[in-house]
Amino acid sequence: MSEPRSEAEQLDAADPLAAVRDRFVLDDVTYLDGNSLGALPAHVPARVDDVVRRQWGELRIRSWEESGWWTAPERIGDRIAPLVGAASGQIVVGDSTSVNVFKALVAAVRMAREDGGDGGGAGRDEILVDATTFPTDGYIAESAARMTGCTLRPVTPAEVPAALAARGARTAAVLLNHVDYRTGRLHDLPALTRAVHASGAYAVWDLCHSAGALPVGLDEHGVDLAVGCTYKYLNGGPGSPAYLYVRRDLQPRFDSPLPGWNSHAEPFGMRSAYAPASGAVRGRVGTPDILSLLALDAALDVWDEDGVSVTAVRAKSLALTDFFLRCVEAYVPAGRVESVTPAAHAERGSQVALRCDDAGEVMKRLIEGGVVGDFRAPDVLRFGFTPLYVGFADVERAARVLARTLG
Repeated sequence: MSEPRSEAEQLDAADPLAAVRDRFVLDDVTYLDGNSLGALPAHVPARVDDVVRRQWGELRIRSWEESGWWTAPERIGDRIAPLVGAASGQIVVGDSTSVNVFKALVAAVRMAREDGGDGGGAGRDEILVDATTFPTDGYIAESAARMTGCTLRPVTPAEVPAALAARGARTAAVLLNHVDYRTGRLHDLPALTRAVHASGAYAVWDLCHSAGALPVGLDEHGVDLAVGCTYKYLNGGPGSPAYLYVRRDLQPRFDSPLPGWNSHAEPFGMRSAYAPASGAVRGRVGTPDILSLLALDAALDVWDEDGVSVTAVRAKSLALTDFFLRCVEAYVPAGRVESVTPAAHAERGSQVALRCDDAGEVMKRLIEGGVVGDFRAPDVLRFGFTPLYVGFADVERAARVLARTLG
């Protein structure tokens, strides 16, 4: 490759998203941990200040109507929808990813058992879960299985088609991650969703490490249910609320295991009997977390800029990760690190995971040197690339500091 610093300058000069970087609060640190917590969009503090001082401080209870607080979960869901390839009216924002996984998985099992009429789906008593999943998804899946009387079967995404071919008539739901949180591997959502549907089961996808970084195509590929967080590539802030997608034709059948007054057809009727609302509102539970919700709403304004699209972000993401791998190869002594992130673009998310000895200590020294990534036990260095604010000079510097750190 050409001299990396010079190439980085050329790539940054030609980057159509370069100007978006100025919309974030950044410093001299090379921040490559946006796959854990996105950077702060610069305009968010003023918007949150307005929410606190005017909407809450002055309007108080009137803000539920006058400031649009009551409809915020669906309105903000409609803003996220195009980023994951969904039409409006199918996403509601609220609660944590874990809570939404629970809602989606239990609802999927209930729908599977209703299929066929006269108890025709009663034999569906298994849930498949990604064996490599983020631990919480596994914990939630285990609890959902106990609650619904199902057996939980952990399988890797690659094993899902064979597992369905062998016992698909028993499978009610399959919970999968679009991108592996440790390795950055991108799984084949279209093909796996087709395999799940061919078995008569329901597909539930966790989009935490893909939404805002790459195209998802929920509607295009017929995904049944999906969940995701908003504090990574969507930059919604620490603990910002997650979202739940329920495909439009399934909404009348979506039976949430957490019915709350916010999802009632008459929330202010205060009736003792529960009657679910229509549409994505069924995914709501209790009173929305307004401060975090409206901080997220403000953060999503970044996507309203001309030229900021998921397609443009994906193109830059692949260019950034390609360049990082080339820089690591150029700078780091051979055999010192090993990439566990797939080289093929079709199999790569927006991060690079490098395996090395003493990875935890190495990451501490990297952070001390001004390059922030993170560590996953036992031996993985993770570097997340958020194309909205990460540039090619950041990438070159990270690889250079890594080489110096490794000695």
